[in-house]
This record gives sequence, C-alpha cells and structure tokens, in this order.
Amino acid sequence: MTLRKIPSIFKQLCCGVLVAALLAGCASPAEQPDAEESSGISAAQTSDASAKASSDSSGTVCFTDALGYTVELSSWERVASVYGSFAETWTLAGGTLVGVADDAVEERGMELGDDVALLGDVKHPSLEEILAANPDFLILSADIEGHVDLHDALTEAGVPHAYYRVDTFEDYLAMLKQFCDMNDRADLYAKNGTEVQAQIDRVLQAVKEQPRPTVLLLRAFSTGAKAKGDDNLAGVILRDLGADNLVEQHESLLEDVSLEEVIAADPDFIFVVTMGSSEEAALDYMRQNFEGNPAWADLTAVREEHYILLPKKLFHYKPNALWGESYAYLAKILYPELAAEIG
Repeated sequence: MTLRKIPSIFKQLCCGVLVAALLAGCASPAEQPDAEESSGISAAQTSDASAKASSDSSGTVCFTDALGYTVELSSWERVASVYGSFAETWTLAGGTLVGVADDAVEERGMELGDDVALLGDVKHPSLEEILAANPDFLILSADIEGHVDLHDALTEAGVPHAYYRVDTFEDYLAMLKQFCDMNDRADLYAKNGTEVQAQIDRVLQAVKEQPRPTVLLLRAFSTGAKAKGDDNLAGVILRDLGADNLVEQHESLLEDVSLEEVIAADPDFIFVVTMGSSEEAALDYMRQNFEGNPAWADLTAVREEHYILLPKKLFHYKPNALWGESYAYLAKILYPELAAEIG
C-alpha cells in the first residue's frame, strides 16, 4: 500500500531560540560570549526567556541573539531577512521588508512588492545584494551555515544583524513578541500569538490522558530517509500530543532506518515529511526502499491507512501563525474520535 496523502482541511487558510538571554542594557564587547561556546545554547535552556528586548530612552533596542552575539539596534525602518519563515514573522508583527531570500517567494508564497530586493538563495545569500539593499536590521538563521558565515563580513560592513533559532511554538512566540514590541503592534501579537496559543491549549486539553499511540516519523529526501524525534517540528508536536515515538525506544533508528526494526516495532502510525525541492524524488526513495518490501504491507500503520504524508506547509516549513493548525491536524489523525472536540 502506498503512502497516504491526507487532504488538508486548512487549504482555506492562507529554528532554536529567538533570544538566548536578554539584557538590562547592551553588553560591552568583553562581556559578549564566544560564538563557538554560544552556538550550543539549547531551546530548553532559553525558551522561557521573555522576547522583549530592553530599550533605553533613545529608542535603542538591545538583546543577545541565538549565537550569543550582542545586538544593538537604533533603527529598524529598513529590515531584510534571508530566511523566509523569519521574513514572514516580521510581517506578521506589522513590519515591512526591503529584501528577502528566494524561499520567501518560492516556498512560502509571500506576496511582496517590486521594490523588495531578492537577496539570493536561502542557503547562500548574496552579501553583495544584502549590502545593496542597505538594511538597518538583517534577520538570519542560526541553523544555516551560509548565514553564520556572513557574520564577520556583515560586522565589518556595519550591517546590524541578529541570528534566530525557531524549533518550537514557544520559540516562535518569543520571536513574534520581540518583533511586535519593536513595531508597537500588541494587537498583532494577540492575533498571531496568544490566540494561536489558545488554540494549541484547546487541542492539548482535548487529547489529555488519551491512550498513547506509537509513531514513526520519517524525514525523506531523494537519497535517503531518517527517523526523527523531537529535534524535528513534527516530532515536537507528536510528543506534545502524547504519542510514543519509536526513536525513544530505538535510538539506532536515528542513525539508520532499519526496515527489520520497524517491522518488529510495528508502529500504529508512520508519518513522512519530505525535504528538498523535489517531493516526488523523496517519495520515489520510499517506494523503492520501503514500500517495495512485501513485509511493509503487513505493518499495522500501512494496513490501517495510517502511513501518511504530512503537508510541508504545516510540518516542514515553520508554520508561524498556523502552529495551531499543525497541532490540530495531527491530533485529528491520532485521535479521530475527538475531531469535533479538537475543532
């Protein structure tokens, strides 16, 4: 039986840590953490931090970013982002953009004016195009090597910039709070933040104390597939919804997905998230290396049509204002009898 594509009921709806630590005032260079030491900061260590950066009477905003760099902003009239998710978050907070990377348009479908500059590939943004856009604040990802490598050049060129990491809804909420504070848009924080939090809370309350289904989460690409745990967006949501991920009992799956081990564990659900530009190439890999084995059809998840491809919009790209939809989508699959209550 082949991979089941669940029709999305949300078609009508249109990484890390935001702030590693927030300062009462901007630290001096001597107080700034070493970048290599700071890059290991985990979401668990910092997710409780408030997203509101400190500001003084002159309007300067100071905070420490996800790589431990001290950031001091005196203006954010010309903001650019070389990561589509973070570009969208800035607009959800009421901001406008002067430049974005290609993924903002090609993957997220953001509708931007002709005056918004394209700053190159998301993994390898163009320093030349960034400098030409003349941003007074550049938003980057702490998880993309091509972004991290720009730090020295941006510093030398005098371009104020900050690195962010968003792996969980709490990380998104912290980033949104900071951006809404900068744009003085408490109303948008309520709409795109606290209302989404309320939706997630309703979903979690609905599934509370339900039996714990076993799941296998696979991230497939054209040349392979890897099992994922709570280091993955969908993995975090599955954990929050009470599912037992096979990687918790079979850590070896994180290194190599053994079909024999999957067959022995026989999960209730198998979820697949594809990555890369070609979804079909990733699905071809699954067909050739998993579905082609006769034993695959005997798995409980396959027989009961619980072998499901998850939509990229909700589970590969950062869902931002759709985090609540991501939780509801998976909750209705795991607990269909509660669909009405989940909403």
